[in-house]
Amino acid sequence: MKLAPSILAADLADLAGALAQCEAGGADLVHVDVMDGHFVPNLTFGIPVIKALGRRTRLPLDVHLMVANPDRLLDDYLAAGAAMLSLHWEATPHLDRQLDRIRQAGVQAGVALNPATPVELLADVLGRLDFVLLMSVNPGFAGQPFLPYVLDKARRLRRLIADAGLPVALAMDGGIDRDNISQVVAAGVDVCVVGSGVFRSADPAAAIAELRQRAHVEAL
Repeated sequence: MKLAPSILAADLADLAGALAQCEAGGADLVHVDVMDGHFVPNLTFGIPVIKALGRRTRLPLDVHLMVANPDRLLDDYLAAGAAMLSLHWEATPHLDRQLDRIRQAGVQAGVALNPATPVELLADVLGRLDFVLLMSVNPGFAGQPFLPYVLDKARRLRRLIADAGLPVALAMDGGIDRDNISQVVAAGVDVCVVGSGVFRSADPAAAIAELRQRAHVEAL
């Protein structure tokens, strides 16, 4: 299991400090939520911020585009330093074209699904993906409660991936914390994106280590 703290839940006035906490806690990735105020009702990080984050950490940046018309600035986000980049199925009518652009840039290509979007819609595109990001909250705001029914979606998607014999990773984002991370990993999730469960604790680095331990203990 890989752990990806979501920088959106950190102190936005001290992103460098948040990155240092991620590294100190042994995080595998840093998750960066990009919101445009159209696809979701919030505004977050733009291209200059992603470039700045990349200069301040050795951890790979996992960039999640929650934007309408993602093709418009896709090349700029790729050039900003993303190691992984996911587009929402609900916002990307020409998905094949955009996945090709991502992979041609040497970046891992992913598709994100809102909670109410069935995983079966990805059956024909799984072979073009490096990972799938399942939202376990409705996108747009940090700190929302976990939606338990998404665990069944994870199990169904894991079966689809296994039946196709593909090396597609499964990520989940939203409401994951110390109390449910073991259930998430047991459902077949490879990458856990955790925001409030890390950055709203008294010691984010210690919280990262505890989350990993809890997930590992369940796996044993």
